[in-house]
Amino acid sequence: MKVIIVGGVAGGATAAARLRRLDEQAEIVVFERSGYVSYANCGLPYYIGGIIEDPEALTLQTPESFFARFRVDMRVRHEVTAVHPERKSVSVKNLETGEEFEECYDKLILSPGAKPTQPKLPGVGLEKLFTLRTVEDTFRIKDYINTHRPRSAVLAGGGFISLELAENLRELGMEITIVQRPRQLMNPFDPDMAAFIHGEVRRHGIRLALGHTVEGFAEKGGGVDVLLKDEAPLHADMVVLAIGVTPDAALAKEAGLELGLKGSIVVNDRMETSVPDIYAVGDAVQVKHYVTGQDAVISLAGPANKQGRIAADNICGGDSRYSGSQGSSVIKVFDLTAAATGVNETNARKAGLDADAVILSPMSHAGYYPGGRLMTMKVVFERGTCRLLGAQIVGYEGVDKRIDVLSTAIRAGLTAIQLKDLDLAYAPPYSSAKDPVNMAGFMVENLAKGVVKQWRMEDFSGLPRDGSVTLLDVRTPQEYMGGHIEGFRLIPVDELRERLEELERGKPVYVICQSGLRSYIACRILAGNGFDAYNFAGGFRYYDAVANDRRLVERSTICGMDK
Repeated sequence: MKVIIVGGVAGGATAAARLRRLDEQAEIVVFERSGYVSYANCGLPYYIGGIIEDPEALTLQTPESFFARFRVDMRVRHEVTAVHPERKSVSVKNLETGEEFEECYDKLILSPGAKPTQPKLPGVGLEKLFTLRTVEDTFRIKDYINTHRPRSAVLAGGGFISLELAENLRELGMEITIVQRPRQLMNPFDPDMAAFIHGEVRRHGIRLALGHTVEGFAEKGGGVDVLLKDEAPLHADMVVLAIGVTPDAALAKEAGLELGLKGSIVVNDRMETSVPDIYAVGDAVQVKHYVTGQDAVISLAGPANKQGRIAADNICGGDSRYSGSQGSSVIKVFDLTAAATGVNETNARKAGLDADAVILSPMSHAGYYPGGRLMTMKVVFERGTCRLLGAQIVGYEGVDKRIDVLSTAIRAGLTAIQLKDLDLAYAPPYSSAKDPVNMAGFMVENLAKGVVKQWRMEDFSGLPRDGSVTLLDVRTPQEYMGGHIEGFRLIPVDELRERLEELERGKPVYVICQSGLRSYIACRILAGNGFDAYNFAGGFRYYDAVANDRRLVERSTICGMDK
């Protein structure tokens, strides 16, 4: 059996290694148009910033090491220019010599990945305008920085690569501006959770121009002007386009394979395309979202590696199935860690799900043990069924641990209430006896059973200010003086029972505290005394961060960027 693989990075390299482990006799040929195979895309920004010092550390395998261990014929700088399903062959061009030839296959795996999205705008292609996807892109940016010592950069786009690159360029001392059309960074996060990411980015001196449309680029004054719609241009010494990636499915399209979202390659759960004996894996394929069941394109290394393994299994006579992607991801943003899994509340509602969420601010470990840090968790679930839909966490230590637990819970089909039953490891330096994941489960159970009712940030603008409801802050006087919401009266929770006569019966009471815990206790006191009480999800700390971010983003859309 002869298997040809187009693309030798995550999915392609995994498929090649798995094929060899399953079939010692198969002939396996990989064509990779770049000069590198099996490299770590996610590490590229950290090489530019000097965190990763050795460029060889970016490549997990070389063609030589791959051949030595797996006897796989890895041909770099070879571009497949056409696929011919009718005669089961591919046309290939040697980019070093210019030689063109045709190679036959019994089975074909397409793993072309995705390419940086480059809109057809004036100025695309300028020397000082870069993209970051391959090792060659990385070396080009690194060499430019080392040679020209740019002092400023504009990054167009606010996803993973943009934020990681922004951090690394900022650590090199450069002035950084991020500009993009959406009014938030990191679309896997809801706007309220993205507010914490915005705050960390701003704290490190990066300017945000959110809600702006880039219309082109122009060389000016030895640098580049980024032309914005209805705004003055942004000027910098260099620009990086990081507005996302597009499935690189040109070969599949020309070969007549069925295409789906964003021009991606349609595959079934065995990673088979619409044409017999042709498989496809990685960033170029359309998959099912594990939570919604809807078609999706999810460009992450984890799914690509799993898909490569599945395709190899099935080529070798197995019956492996891909059950879908749920978009689990984590990113370092300076001192902060932000992670997400499943669907956020915004996308859950777009998918037609009746979504709700609990928001909590637990410590990373036991409060009495030194060094604990707050994290903000948002756990999204379906009303009625309490099906667990997704989660987002922003914080410091322990964020990755909790998101992995929640990701596993989603994959296992647990409800949000069943999170309370998880038996999670506890020692004071690592967690609390009631882990934050357990706490989320307790909160969802309380909502489902009517033990507490909550009100959300989205309800704030509709709160009556005509005296028909009571607005109550139950923090300490010191906390209240440090910042409060206008119209909320102060009664500390520990004084509430003795001061109930100050509240007018018959009026709903909307309660807030710093994190949501004391206001929950206050709501139980009020409910036990005949009041109709509602707890604010997230607390004043959360409210203040989100409200402040909204003001800055709004100013950004008016004035060009926030300060």
